[in-house]
Amino acid sequence: MTYPLPNASNDLTGQVALVTGASSGLGLRFAKVLAAAGAKVALAARRVDRLEALAAQIKAAGGEAIAIAMDATDADQLIAAVAQAEAAFGTVTILVNNAGIPDAQRAHKMPLELIDRVLDINVRAPFILSCEVARRLMAADKPGRIVNIASSAAYEYGGNGAALYSVSKAAVVRITEALAVEWARNHINVNAIAPGAFHSEMMDGMLSRIGDFSATTPRKRIGDPAQLDSTLLYLVSPASDAVTGISLRVDDGQGRR
Repeated sequence: MTYPLPNASNDLTGQVALVTGASSGLGLRFAKVLAAAGAKVALAARRVDRLEALAAQIKAAGGEAIAIAMDATDADQLIAAVAQAEAAFGTVTILVNNAGIPDAQRAHKMPLELIDRVLDINVRAPFILSCEVARRLMAADKPGRIVNIASSAAYEYGGNGAALYSVSKAAVVRITEALAVEWARNHINVNAIAPGAFHSEMMDGMLSRIGDFSATTPRKRIGDPAQLDSTLLYLVSPASDAVTGISLRVDDGQGRR
């Protein structure tokens, strides 16, 4: 096989992407980035009005997108979202498992309902979605890319009332590693991005609860979602064909002090 020089194209023409949690924050940014690179994008989340507004923006910029109502706690809706994306655009070849929620409580104070919800959205949903997308890729005999959004909290826990979130994101890293091994023979690459503190709806909610901690970080800043663009594009582009089973930390040095 002959590779271009350099082998670093971000052209996603012909690819079909499904992005969960696309109604705000990092998911919204990821969807725009993939569409700008040429992918047809299925936007999945509960807040359909926001998805429709985003789809309109993408279409106005010359891209293709559809809004799909999806509750990440409902397994039937997860599977239906993949089916809807495929019906609209063809086999999903890129899955970005971005939907996630924080716990925002001390572990011993968390009600069972919240424990179940965090695990359902942060762990169960990406596992189910990954399996459904992989199943369809195998049936179509196509390669694919799955990118799970983990967190630097998977590797460290600062004791700030997010113990279960930390545990759930560590599970996302392990899901990434395990499924990468299982599906390597099918040319389905499974990787993760583990962001540090980046501005998003979730992070802004955390800042409102505990205050601005940017001064305590090595670079004294909270990241901008745009700083994750290149990482996402690398993991879904042809250039990363031999990269699978990794969790790439993009934390601005926040967790290395």
